[in-house]
Amino acid sequence: MPESWATLGVDLHLKPTGPRLRRGLTDALREAVRSGRLAPGTRLPSSRSLAADLGIARNTVADAYADLVAEGWLTARQGSGTRVADRAVPAPPQPAPHPRAPGRPAHSLDAGTPDLAAFPRAEWLRAARRALNAAPNDALGYGDPRGRAELRTALAAYLSRARGVRADPEHIVVCSGFAHGLRLLGEVLHARGARRVAVESYGLPPHWALLERAGLRTAPLPFDAHGTRTGDLGDEGAVLLTPAHQFPMGVALRPERRAAAVDWARRTGGLVLEDDYDGEFRYDRQPVGALQDLGPDHVAYLGTASKSLAPGLRLAWLVLPPSLTPEVTRLAGSPTTGVLDQLTLAEFLASGAYDRHVRASRLRYRRRRDALVEAVAAQAPDVRVTGIAAGLHAVLQLPPGTEDSVVRAAAWQGLALMGLSRFRHTEARTDPLDALVVGYGGPSDRGWPPALEALCRVLP
Repeated sequence: MPESWATLGVDLHLKPTGPRLRRGLTDALREAVRSGRLAPGTRLPSSRSLAADLGIARNTVADAYADLVAEGWLTARQGSGTRVADRAVPAPPQPAPHPRAPGRPAHSLDAGTPDLAAFPRAEWLRAARRALNAAPNDALGYGDPRGRAELRTALAAYLSRARGVRADPEHIVVCSGFAHGLRLLGEVLHARGARRVAVESYGLPPHWALLERAGLRTAPLPFDAHGTRTGDLGDEGAVLLTPAHQFPMGVALRPERRAAAVDWARRTGGLVLEDDYDGEFRYDRQPVGALQDLGPDHVAYLGTASKSLAPGLRLAWLVLPPSLTPEVTRLAGSPTTGVLDQLTLAEFLASGAYDRHVRASRLRYRRRRDALVEAVAAQAPDVRVTGIAAGLHAVLQLPPGTEDSVVRAAAWQGLALMGLSRFRHTEARTDPLDALVVGYGGPSDRGWPPALEALCRVLP
């Protein structure tokens, strides 16, 4: 069977100009080399391949190559083909200078990020190879808007075993991050007629903003030492909670308040949105199971790999009440997370690699938490460390009136720190508290000791 242009050599885009074809081709090649579009050392297509691509005689291409070899633009060696000759390439024009951005801090203790240096690259790569080798051809198509069945099945098994979630793969939707899942739920709630969502007095302003962009007003619930007061729920259409480990205060929602939230949902037809953002990481207590187990028909469970693996994977999931799945699926449209990452996570879960990674991470983070508590007790005895039984952050309660000055002092020391006030809802009825939210998960093993030292230097 004769070879076609589609099977020959490498692609090279050229536009020969002028009345003489050989001269036009020679000029086009010379200009491509002169401008740097063809870099030194680039191997050119064979004369037969380029002639087939351009629809011209092979001798024309061979003659153009010979001319440019003679001029020094190209080199030709037996067995090596024709290549662009080594020569000085003009530097690309430099963009206009921009005002210099502020330098990055030397250390960061911002909450919400795991140790990215500890991402299990080798295990992930092995899982990716196994998953790709086993994947059917149709896995590379557009697929189910809920996500690959392999991942939904693996998630259902893991969440049932590790978090106590009553999960059916048919009612799991894979999302490209927690925010994507929350946006889908917000839009479905608005379409159902909801106009207000209850939230916690302390939380993440970007999450509140997502709900508000969906047309939902956020109304903060009162908060005390036992967590969010779910008994104050009223005519809201939904409530967003972090019951296993309140963010950022770090307390677990009391059993009677968990029950009150589910009872409210059953009584009013409301929906509980359970954000289980770091449920795998606990240190001094038994794990707190998912609230969803108390009322799977009234709770939408949101989970993510952002804390256990890395936020850059953009992998999260919704475990939905059966009545909600069709609406969320229709709104989701086509899958938004790459199928290869979905298959890899499915294999990572099924092989036990995920459990091994979580256990190793739990030990690493516990050691850091213990070092934080010890250092603060020794160097800043007036500062109280709370919210330390689980998670990747702690709350450092400061003397009244000192939060802003400590955050500013940290910035001068090249340390990124978050004050608690930035997580307080603007309409919260809870009394303000001066405190820091210290993320001990983010630094690398080498970066953690100097970051801790920098923190202790700025504490009152």
